[in-house]
Amino acid sequence: MIKALMPALFIISLASGEIFNGMTLFSVIDNNGSGDTYYTLLIDNEKNEIKRWTHPRGVASMPYLLPDSTLLYPYRVQNPSMNAGGVGGGISKYSWDGQLQWNYEIANDIYQLHHDIEPLPNGNILVLAWERKTANEAFGNGRQTIENPLNEMWSEAILELELTGTNNANIVWEWHLWDHLIQDVYPELPNYGIIADHPELQDINYGNVGSMSDPLGPNGDWKHLNSIDYNEELDQIIISSRHHDEIYIIDHSTTTEEAASDYGGNSGKGGNYLYRWGNPQTYGRGDESNHLLSVQHGVNWVQKGFPGGNNIIIYNNEHWMGTSAVYEIIPPINQSGNYDIEVNEPYGPDDINWLHTGDFHSLIQGGAFRLSNGNTLITATDNAYIFEVTSSNEIVWEYNFGSGDAFIARAQKYPTYYLNGVFSEYNIGDINFDGHHSLMDILIITDMLLGYNYLPAPPADLNQDGMVDQEDIEILIYDIIN
Repeated sequence: MIKALMPALFIISLASGEIFNGMTLFSVIDNNGSGDTYYTLLIDNEKNEIKRWTHPRGVASMPYLLPDSTLLYPYRVQNPSMNAGGVGGGISKYSWDGQLQWNYEIANDIYQLHHDIEPLPNGNILVLAWERKTANEAFGNGRQTIENPLNEMWSEAILELELTGTNNANIVWEWHLWDHLIQDVYPELPNYGIIADHPELQDINYGNVGSMSDPLGPNGDWKHLNSIDYNEELDQIIISSRHHDEIYIIDHSTTTEEAASDYGGNSGKGGNYLYRWGNPQTYGRGDESNHLLSVQHGVNWVQKGFPGGNNIIIYNNEHWMGTSAVYEIIPPINQSGNYDIEVNEPYGPDDINWLHTGDFHSLIQGGAFRLSNGNTLITATDNAYIFEVTSSNEIVWEYNFGSGDAFIARAQKYPTYYLNGVFSEYNIGDINFDGHHSLMDILIITDMLLGYNYLPAPPADLNQDGMVDQEDIEILIYDIIN
């Protein structure tokens, strides 16, 4: 009888377009003059406040909640050494009760942290940093013009920080864009070559270098990287460049020495680009019809085990006529973990696998994350608006901070059992945390067993044997029937 129910339960579960049962985390910059100016909120699906952290400085991008209940918060330092949109400089780590556990800043003559960070499974943190280069250094590497009165070119670096003490860090790995340049203007200078033959390298002459009229003053911001994500299975990093309308993947399995070269790592390509997508004209291939991204921001992989696992999610700010969109693409990865590209052709795909657009738009930041039930959480920064859509583009949950001078860079949604053992108490069998054993719990545990939408969770392990299997479903059905 119980086994006979399984196919029917699976069909019912596929048909349900429900809200993901989770906790939504975001940081607010609220300039309306009411209450705390800078704070981070964790809310439930009923928009009740679970937790609030307050901060002395404004957020640079988005916060991250760790499984041990601590919070990582990238913030804007008071006196940045390089200043443009998305400037950061500092990272704070807070306990669940709001106590500052660790704080570190990088805002010096060489580096200035900006925008996003990425916590790693080993406890380290990846950070984005502008790397200051003088005009002479740029011209010496084949750059033709510098378009700012600072006479500087801010390249990009990724640093991996190992947290030490309460206010220090070791840089244990680093990658520098400056090590992977090409130019086709001056044969007598370094990095000379045919740009279209080297999509793995960055054309130093593509795009303007900085601005003379930015609201924050003149700057040398060349690429404007704005988000970073890490794929543990691939040991790869993905980043997004607003100014060049592109995303890039690089190898993290290299040593720092290999990351400065074109050899080594799992890819065998050192720190060169493994993949890039969005605007192939940056490397002399394709045409405007292949230019599919425009000032995009948030980029991240879909977590393995989720619908679309290892696909890439992108928030494209200028999709069409004043609207933004979320793209899901399937990268052309092969069995070796590298990415296929045809001779003289741009990287694929040519088509977007899934797209959501509508009445939302953001000029700055913004992002989207796939959830384990197949829904996608989207943030439109300008309007401080967060919403959850199904794979069929139905909005099933939304949170609007309200009108006024406030913004939310990006939000993430964590399952209710994410902080298991630290915060979220649960009852065995109450898988959707509604206080009852019901048909919905059976549907969710069935999805877990069949590998559809939900990952196994502690409340679903009814016999407490460390795994979720058919025996747990049978126990739950028996409990409900009796």
